[in-house]
Amino acid sequence: MIRKITFSMGRHVSSMARGATQVRRLLHGGYVRIHPSVQEALVEGRPVVALESTIITHGMAYPLNLSMAREVEEIVRTNGAVPATVGILRGQIHVGLTDEELEFLASSKNTVKVSRRDFPFVLSQGLSGGTTVSGTMIAAHKAGIPVFVTGGIGGVHRDGENTLDVSADLTELGRTPVAVVSAGAKSILDIGRTLEYLETQGVCVAAFGESREFPAFFSHQSGFQAPYNVQDEEEAAKLIDSALGLGLSSGVLIAVPCPQEQAAEGQAIEEAIQQALSQARSKGIRGKEVTPFLLQKLTELTDGKSLDSNLALIQNNARVGSCIAVALSKLQKARRNGNQPGRRDMTTPKPVVIGGINVDFIAKAQNSEILGGGQTNAGRVRRTFGGVGRNLADCLSRLGQAPLLLSAVGKDEHLESVLHYCHHMDMSGVLQLEGRSTATYCAVVTSAGELSVGLGDMDIHHQITEQYVFQFKENLCQAPLVCIDGNVPLSTIQYICQLAREHQLAELPSRLEDVVQAAVALACPLLAHLHCVVVTLGAHGVLLCGKSLGGSISLYPGAHQQAAAARLCAAHYPAIPISREEIVNVSGAGDSLMAGILAGMLAKHDTGTCVRMGLLAASLSLRSYEPISPEISTSSVSQEQVRSRSWPEAKVWKME
Repeated sequence: MIRKITFSMGRHVSSMARGATQVRRLLHGGYVRIHPSVQEALVEGRPVVALESTIITHGMAYPLNLSMAREVEEIVRTNGAVPATVGILRGQIHVGLTDEELEFLASSKNTVKVSRRDFPFVLSQGLSGGTTVSGTMIAAHKAGIPVFVTGGIGGVHRDGENTLDVSADLTELGRTPVAVVSAGAKSILDIGRTLEYLETQGVCVAAFGESREFPAFFSHQSGFQAPYNVQDEEEAAKLIDSALGLGLSSGVLIAVPCPQEQAAEGQAIEEAIQQALSQARSKGIRGKEVTPFLLQKLTELTDGKSLDSNLALIQNNARVGSCIAVALSKLQKARRNGNQPGRRDMTTPKPVVIGGINVDFIAKAQNSEILGGGQTNAGRVRRTFGGVGRNLADCLSRLGQAPLLLSAVGKDEHLESVLHYCHHMDMSGVLQLEGRSTATYCAVVTSAGELSVGLGDMDIHHQITEQYVFQFKENLCQAPLVCIDGNVPLSTIQYICQLAREHQLAELPSRLEDVVQAAVALACPLLAHLHCVVVTLGAHGVLLCGKSLGGSISLYPGAHQQAAAARLCAAHYPAIPISREEIVNVSGAGDSLMAGILAGMLAKHDTGTCVRMGLLAASLSLRSYEPISPEISTSSVSQEQVRSRSWPEAKVWKME
């Protein structure tokens, strides 16, 4: 069992903070929010299918668009996968929508069509919109979803060699490693040139089924052959798995022909498309105005049959795409269970160390004074190997413990030297990533050995994700010790703690006194450099650590600094009691807490008022679907609100 979880915070504390901040922004912050059911499925390795939302916002009228979206999600669930409809709500990318959010997108009148180009503006303006194939691919890839289902992709428009009207879907397929399941491309496009462009972009294209005929949305026949075909979902899954494994950074297009029962109607629809195209040309309609004009004309010319065929096609794609996602998940799980390097010998459970590997360059000055202004200083430069996780695993290995190291390095010029230097360690669980750089750290030290300046390139540490660590779940559950480097993403640390709690594997502190003792131990080293440390304790509230004079700890710099009688203390402020049923979303509570405290400081309130303003803000966000509750305001979180409530006294402990 996991008897102890150790957090090792080495010299790269700033790197840890940066990594934690980026993870929070990715998953729960101002950019992307992943629905809990989707995040849970991803962490557990279950199949997830991404779904676009422009068909909801711009493809069909309300309420048909809403019923269609619900039906497609249900088809995904019925076939064993978790649906993750992607949309933009009030300037935030959502991967996975609640039913209320689906209805909001379906019924809103002022939504934007969002592709790669549009993200910066739409998010900065706080707008809402539907994501195109390109936009959905980006969000799916950021969330770690490998399979995405849509109706049809965009392509090279007719006369595109003159107009340069080429859909962003094609370039996205060339640079984002997501498998797109679609009914090929719409016949209003130049399909031949579309396939040529996909080849130029390095996109693997395969028709689904017996034939290599590339489908043209409503029609089985486009007159063009796909480069390859896959017979069923198992073959499609193997194709996608090999593409992802190669790390080519390009996508895969699986072209699914429309259901056979729709083929006859498809021919009639094709004739209507040609008629509508002729009308568009005669009216001088071009560019992005063509598609909405054609969709409207098609509905009129086919008496609504094109809409029925469109629905049947999308539903069929959802079924096929879900089966592919399930097959892919099974394939990846089988490989993990059968060929996982870290599982070769589980007869004697090993300790597990999770953390970074760095190549360190240490430059030590020869003279006592380091000259600036671009001058060259005499000294010695040595290369060595570090990283908090690597160092722990190295030392434990030399002490005969042979831990399994979970880390990430790039397939670059440093890889061979890292593996050679660490030959005495179990490196079988270390990710080797194509197109990534192994973490490097450069330190300039004085002749006395003191650090003058340090520079680190350690973005690869963000690849030590909970999805990656999940593959070693059995190792973690059997390990006598798990050590976590503080430089890994916050979400990974949270996953390890959650795993320990759910399986009752860890002796994590639960009593308030034990929690405070652990928090004080972490805060003490920081107080050598900071005048005050705020430690959030979740349901236990807040711990304020710093210099105290007369039982008071000040948040403000300079306070108690000159007082000889000031001593290091920790003051505990209990949280506002909230039942489990009232908690809706925990993702923004910590940020709300800090914002409330800072607002109190800017208003020059006393420490107790500041902390309790933070607790008020946190309690509001815990009850809100939004990370930051819209109910937070200067009236709901204020000195007056603090004074109007009854608060338990803060308890103070001496830290010395």
